Amino acid sequence: MTKKRKVISSLRILAGHQYNTTKKADVSLEMTTIMSEFIEGTEYLSEIRPAVSIYGSARIKTKSLFYKLAMKIAEKFSNAGFAVISGGGPGIMEAANKGAHGSGSPSIGLNIELPHEQKKNQYQDISLRFQHFFTRKITFVKNSDAFIILPGGFGTLDELSEVITLIQTKKFRHVPIILVGSEFWKGLLDWIKHSMLSMELIADKDLDLIQVIDDPDEILKAVLNFYETIIEREPSCNEKTFHL
Repeated sequence: MTKKRKVISSLRILAGHQYNTTKKADVSLEMTTIMSEFIEGTEYLSEIRPAVSIYGSARIKTKSLFYKLAMKIAEKFSNAGFAVISGGGPGIMEAANKGAHGSGSPSIGLNIELPHEQKKNQYQDISLRFQHFFTRKITFVKNSDAFIILPGGFGTLDELSEVITLIQTKKFRHVPIILVGSEFWKGLLDWIKHSMLSMELIADKDLDLIQVIDDPDEILKAVLNFYETIIEREPSCNEKTFHL
């Protein structure tokens, strides 16, 4: 029995060594993938400015008013000189790419590999594919001069929350964040005001980071006014003022 135990103990050591070696190789491969995603995003998008990101659900149907609204918003921004960035999938993402595609500026899709839902739409002038959510989200943030958020689920809330947090903590420059669909967002905004703010979990000024606008012309105007104000206040500002 003692000899068998010694053999088993040695086998555990050998198996553990093999497992650790394999694990290290997997981690190294994953790190290489992460680096390649950052590099590819930088190479393709670093010189495409200005740009606006449009977030929203993949489950919104083509007949939905929000689908049509996203298309119209994207078209207006594209014709005004903004590249339009979406998640590259169906629903609001497709509407954003479709509205920008064939208009004045590039239509960009940051696609994510998922077991379901995510299927690349056909309206992308530039299409990037990501395995990791966090590299994709960083690519969104680094390359966007405004964020337009239409109705969505947990993924949309995650993206919205991350952008607000980065601006709130000054890890990212202040850019416009505009919620589209006042009735949809009303419950969330009421909760933020009546629960988070009343408990002093956020400050009054944090609420100023968000605007709610439903009209496409007013959305574009709000973004342009935001940057015109900066230029008037800082006439000597250059491109670095606006980008990471």
